[in-house]
Amino acid sequence: MRRLVPDPAETTVADQVAGLDFAAAAPDGRPYVVTNFALTLDGQATIAGRSGKIGSDADTAMLVGLRTRVEAVLIGAGTMRAERYGRIAGALMVIISGRLDLPWDAPLFTAGEGEVLIFTYSDADPPPTETPVRVERHERAVDLVLALAHLRGERGVRSLLCEGGPRLHAELIDGGLVDELFVTHAPKLAGGDGPGLVVDLAERERQLEVAWLLYEEGTGEVFARYLTGA
Repeated sequence: MRRLVPDPAETTVADQVAGLDFAAAAPDGRPYVVTNFALTLDGQATIAGRSGKIGSDADTAMLVGLRTRVEAVLIGAGTMRAERYGRIAGALMVIISGRLDLPWDAPLFTAGEGEVLIFTYSDADPPPTETPVRVERHERAVDLVLALAHLRGERGVRSLLCEGGPRLHAELIDGGLVDELFVTHAPKLAGGDGPGLVVDLAERERQLEVAWLLYEEGTGEVFARYLTGA
């Protein structure tokens, strides 16, 4: 892998990730929030309904590396249904699920390890699970500002990685709640009408700063890190 920006040099995913200290930059009242996703050249975030078909092993290494630099991982219900997560070691799993419509037989809930925190507006109770599940309820809709404040104030979470989906990404960006975006640009065309990076993001120019660009010669992928100035 070659670093193109800011200072050209040979590098590795591990070396790039090792220097990240998101928690140290946490603002008052919420965690420092970073997002990660892979995109095709035509802007698709999934192929055949799965995000994993877009990136290579290097993309997976970047995702796993970012997970080691945060205290919590956030996903939406749609992402949980599509990807059927298992446990992520060392991080609190946080799910936004308005209706509590989740795949309760997924490994995340059956492994019996770690902890899952769900923000919802549903009055329903989750079924019994092997993995401990805690539910925080909001009225009518999940308020992401309140959810992040809860994570910081009640759980001490200073750094958080959001892995999607695109509607959750849009809500966080629209609310000024994202500090960095990590994007894998894959040299592929997907076609179809699948989701892109965001869904229903309000139309407004948002200037980003390029913090790094990495090039994986074997796959042609470009790994970008953007700062939002949030």
